[in-house]
Amino acid sequence: MSQTAKTRVLTGITTTGTPHLGNYVGAIKPAIEASQDPNVQSFYFLADYHALIKCQDPKRVQESRLEIAATWLALGLDTDNAIFYRQSDIIEIPELMWMLSCVCAKGLMNRAHAYKAAVAENEEAGNQDPDKGVTMGLFGYPVLMAADILMFNANKVPVGRDQIQHIEMARDMAGRFNHLFKGQYFVQPEAVVDEKVEVLKGLDGRKMSKSYNNTIPLFVSEKKLQKLVRKIKTNSLEPGEPKDPDTCTLFQIFSAFASESEALAMRQQYAEGIGWGEAKDRVFEYVNAHLSAPRERYNALMEDPAHIEAVLQKGAERAREEAAVTMDRLRAAVGLGRFV
Repeated sequence: MSQTAKTRVLTGITTTGTPHLGNYVGAIKPAIEASQDPNVQSFYFLADYHALIKCQDPKRVQESRLEIAATWLALGLDTDNAIFYRQSDIIEIPELMWMLSCVCAKGLMNRAHAYKAAVAENEEAGNQDPDKGVTMGLFGYPVLMAADILMFNANKVPVGRDQIQHIEMARDMAGRFNHLFKGQYFVQPEAVVDEKVEVLKGLDGRKMSKSYNNTIPLFVSEKKLQKLVRKIKTNSLEPGEPKDPDTCTLFQIFSAFASESEALAMRQQYAEGIGWGEAKDRVFEYVNAHLSAPRERYNALMEDPAHIEAVLQKGAERAREEAAVTMDRLRAAVGLGRFV
């Protein structure tokens, strides 16, 4: 199959935190499976320019980039088939972002969820300036996201529901650019929301999220994993009393890793009144066994940043080969091409 006939799928990972079980189930696992599909040209990137919008701690950004790259590689990302790179290594992306900024209506950015939420927060707090604390990075980040997607003419972008708006904005900018400069420079990307992918609950029963501080990091030590699983909130039902697996965080985490038949067997044990202590031990043992080989690979990779760097440089080279050609064409389109 020729390169052009492949469906192009693009996924970005913001580098501000340590990957946790929720990231694995919601994004990493399905993406790694897709990276092994020869009919798909996958682009996976560390969205480190995006990280600067909310994190001004250089050490944290640097650590997070390394942890996330090591996580994806430890879990089996196929970097021969997929193109894996750091956003900040593709110098053409900020250039495309500027071109798109020049065709993007400010009114469109005014409607972006993150910006509206920041304004609403200021109004609730009684701040006279509705834009207090809003940087141009926060305001304009849908344009950066559009540049990420349109640079490689991605057909499909797997996202959570909260990101659909940004894909629509990217479509808007692509259409506007094509119209103004009279050509088919960009394809219209599509948001892909996988309804089957669960939003994993955290230690306190709310959505597992860094902002709630309720996460279980993916590659903590065995001891720490056991401690965190034991902290998961359960109700006060005694051993012997039937329990509802569908409202239980423990069961949800177990099912995210288990096969269908294993999940069914566990469901039966809930009906028979498994005790919470036993359920927690079962979940810990199962998840720990599942993660022990990748945890070893992860720890080895974290000790060998030069290997990770080499993989990312190779990915950046492949990405830039294409980005350079695209930008030559776009520069010519807007009147910034060479004279001869």
